[in-house]
Amino acid sequence: MILCHTIKEVRAAIKEHRKSGCEVAFVPTMGNLHTGHVQLVHEAHEAGDIVVCSIFVNPMQFGPNEDLDAYPRTLEADSEKLTEAGCHILFVPNANEMYPNGIEAQTQVNVPELVEELCGASRPGHFTGVTTVVTKLFNIIQPDIALFGQKDFQQLAVIRKMAADLCMPVEIIGVSTVRAESDLALSSRNGYLTEQELATAPQLYQTLVKIKQAIEKGGKDFDTLCAQGNEELSQLGFTPDYLSVRRQSDLKPAGPDDDELVILAAAHLGKARLIDNIAFALNHN
Repeated sequence: MILCHTIKEVRAAIKEHRKSGCEVAFVPTMGNLHTGHVQLVHEAHEAGDIVVCSIFVNPMQFGPNEDLDAYPRTLEADSEKLTEAGCHILFVPNANEMYPNGIEAQTQVNVPELVEELCGASRPGHFTGVTTVVTKLFNIIQPDIALFGQKDFQQLAVIRKMAADLCMPVEIIGVSTVRAESDLALSSRNGYLTEQELATAPQLYQTLVKIKQAIEKGGKDFDTLCAQGNEELSQLGFTPDYLSVRRQSDLKPAGPDDDELVILAAAHLGKARLIDNIAFALNHN
């Protein structure tokens, strides 16, 4: 695996592969990698010829009271995992390389509508940080394919819209959420959970499963189902942020006639903010 720290280095490394007509599959990450990230790399191997990963803890997507300084940086362990998974090129820039003029002077990429609710409402400016850095990474790497986890369902939808709206020549592939045996969605922030909280955390997903089952049995009052779910989460020790039934296509609130649905949730448990979702289709026949 080739390790690159500068834009010039990574472009030169990719250029060598492009000479032979290789398709580039790209997996952007913030490091502290887990099995879910490794699965993205495996899927990238299936989708393209050359796998490029990036590790960059992007300060632009963290709010003033969020965990930028505390976010785990584990480059040595991450490099070992990526090498073992077959990553060909790893791009690890620092903030000065990505934002040479500082964040305040950085041109921003904003995706309207999709970013204003759910995580966007709770974390103002977060998605602008995501879309700006992903645009920069796409311009640096110039991938044919880019892979993102479906655990961040809203992020995936935002990036898909951004790529389509800006005519970016990159195929966006969503990869299924990887879960622990307990059904807890794997996340770098799970490391903030205590042992007791780790035992409680899977109840977030179980709450989504119960709502899905209720909808599949004919439940149409989505607001009441979500209110009940939030109450149950609160009793379990969570501090719910949001719990909502949306249309998969545009993340607008779902109505009784919609059949491509996604239930999305975010909740705080101890020091961790956990997110999860279930996407499913109803058969109205």
